[in-house]
Amino acid sequence: MIELNEISKTYTTQSGRHHVLDHISLTIQRGDKLGILGRNGAGKSTLIRILSGIEPPTSGRVTRRMTISWPLAFAGGFQGSLTGIDNFKFISRVYGIDYRSKLDFVDDFSELGKFMREPVKRYSSGMRARLAFAISMAIEFDCYLIDEVSAVGDSRFREKCENELFLKRGDRTMIIVSHQPEQIRQHCNRFCVLEKGKIINFDKADSAYDYYAQWQ
Repeated sequence: MIELNEISKTYTTQSGRHHVLDHISLTIQRGDKLGILGRNGAGKSTLIRILSGIEPPTSGRVTRRMTISWPLAFAGGFQGSLTGIDNFKFISRVYGIDYRSKLDFVDDFSELGKFMREPVKRYSSGMRARLAFAISMAIEFDCYLIDEVSAVGDSRFREKCENELFLKRGDRTMIIVSHQPEQIRQHCNRFCVLEKGKIINFDKADSAYDYYAQWQ
């Protein structure tokens, strides 16, 4: 189970304090496929970063009783002067796995070839995302955090990613944030809308879409 209890997030800007999340409470059970709709700037990525532990809330508490991935394709944690392989070695040590058992998978899945042995600072944003997704699939989690399903690579690579994630790991908990309703409908069985810092729960996808459409 993952439980958010009165989560708020506020940033200080030049024009004053900006409230992104406002006392959000939410419970995600093991096996849930939760879709969170929200327009650009609604705070979806902020919520995902807080769930993953990358960013702390301003107030409130997150209780995690399952292992949670970083946001898929998030490459912000790479050390630029290290190669792709060395970054994978480091992440493997953090999560307590033997990198040698998964290196062939990461090499093959990322399709980076010789660039796996080049410093990550020389990668394009797309190459970083490929490496991040490949490592995310190499390290198993109970819950996967997905910030926009189709954010990685070209259409062929996206299809490969979706097969690896949604078919091979269909029993896992997933939290998907998106502003594209069709992605939520395809992959989720629970539905929320994030708007004005609040989470609104819906029993059916169509109800969530109708509410979301008001804020387009």
